[in-house]
Amino acid sequence: MENITQIWKKIQSPEFNPATDMNLVETVKQVALTSQEPAKVSFGTSGWRGEIGSEFTLRNLQVVGAAIVRLYKEATPELFAALGVKDFAELQKRGVVVGHDNRLLGHEFCEVVADQFAKAGVKVYYGGEMPTPEFSAAIEMLGAACSINMTPSHNPSHYNGIKFNPADGGPAGPEITNVITKLSNEMMATWKFEPVSKVDWEIIDSLKIYKEFLVKQGTIKFDRIKEFIKKGRLTLVCDHVHGSTRRRPAALLDNPECLITLRNEDDSLFGGIAPEPSSKNLEKVRKVLDESKSWFRLGAIFDPDGDRIRFYDGTREIDMNQFGAIAFHYMATWRKEQGCVAKSVATSNFVNIIAEKLGVPVMETPVGFKNFRPWLSRNAKQKALVAFEESDGISGLNNTLEKDAQFGLLIALEILATTGKNLGEYLDALYEEYGRFYPTRSGFEVDKSLVGEPLKAKVNAIADIAKPGAKVMVGSNEKTVKQLLTLDGVKVIFDDDSWMLVRPSGTEPKVRIYTECRNPDEKDPMFEAAKALFFKN
Repeated sequence: MENITQIWKKIQSPEFNPATDMNLVETVKQVALTSQEPAKVSFGTSGWRGEIGSEFTLRNLQVVGAAIVRLYKEATPELFAALGVKDFAELQKRGVVVGHDNRLLGHEFCEVVADQFAKAGVKVYYGGEMPTPEFSAAIEMLGAACSINMTPSHNPSHYNGIKFNPADGGPAGPEITNVITKLSNEMMATWKFEPVSKVDWEIIDSLKIYKEFLVKQGTIKFDRIKEFIKKGRLTLVCDHVHGSTRRRPAALLDNPECLITLRNEDDSLFGGIAPEPSSKNLEKVRKVLDESKSWFRLGAIFDPDGDRIRFYDGTREIDMNQFGAIAFHYMATWRKEQGCVAKSVATSNFVNIIAEKLGVPVMETPVGFKNFRPWLSRNAKQKALVAFEESDGISGLNNTLEKDAQFGLLIALEILATTGKNLGEYLDALYEEYGRFYPTRSGFEVDKSLVGEPLKAKVNAIADIAKPGAKVMVGSNEKTVKQLLTLDGVKVIFDDDSWMLVRPSGTEPKVRIYTECRNPDEKDPMFEAAKALFFKN
């Protein structure tokens, strides 16, 4: 018999025909439900992701569920502080929120994990198909202690995943996930699978809770958006790529006539595409908006668990490097909100230039949304007006500590409603005032012997060469280093505000390079200069 990986390759091949070949999918499902083979768990801040049927199975998810329960039973005072509860009894009383995106066996995987909590006397709330931000909102609105989200985010269809969020609703930090990984792997080899009967959980309406959360927090000006929509000058296109955000915009905006939804049918294989908010996947949104004659046009594409979004306004694609800067400028100027802006080190410095001129602090962090917690938390002394990263994730003032694509859509609509400008027009105005940046990212492979600490050390050695004041040749131009950041890899910022970031992959023999320049002709020379710095040491 073929192994599961081979079967998945057939399912994802161009020859796969859903009308005749669904028996392959059924084979994967049966193996995932019955296999007793253990798997190695690696629980990072984006959870544990594995191939459905070979790693991600009912039995192995039961182990992870038991490990998380054990985490609470054996927690130290320091760990309880990170989890946001004082003891196991508080977990039992406050409960856990459980749900899934639209992947294969999401419901069954939720059941087997929820059963471990229920058997330990923990209250369980079940929301069914839920986008990631709705877990965070539900934790806050229900007073729950944590959430279990069955999703691998934007990974291809053969993956599923499990995310754990503690009581503040944000992504779990390594002080938590390292323990879950350790306990899961300790228990994995000897675990005896226990069949699950009906789980005693309370079914919740996570969309209703999320909307109540947004109204309570007051960040989104719903009345302003609704008045704008009533004027009938908008075409709004939302491509859900068969993910868990489907039906959300309609419900949040009271079913407006201007809304056109794409790919909102059930399809856990995503029509055979990689389900991410990429330029390629935006094509369907482009086609609809390009034919629209409306004065205002806004298109958005989401990933399956609703934590990433990318826009198109009928004239151009607008990624998060650009939209994050637009949203920040809007919050600081039109809304006149007080606070800071938070961004990851790999994200465009366009917002840095804007913030500097507006006198607003910039909090630059390592890559990973969990690093925005200090400025998104409810008790933050200085709150982020927006927090965003170049990989299409955003949140903002008084919103969830998780990436929230739905928040991104709503704040975009509010910007149109308030300013009377399409996103591209707003962006052009910013370019006119602050100048333009051209970001890009690439990378290259290195010898396998460098994976891990050796690669990290080689990247970090760039900091000894490119110190402030040092000269670096970029093509035929000599640039002076203005600032050096070593938050996550090495970021070299030059005196003309162009920059390069060199980061090691933690799991692969690859170096990732991000660059940004004022002149588009410098894109390739910047990459080559960054690569030269890596090989110079």
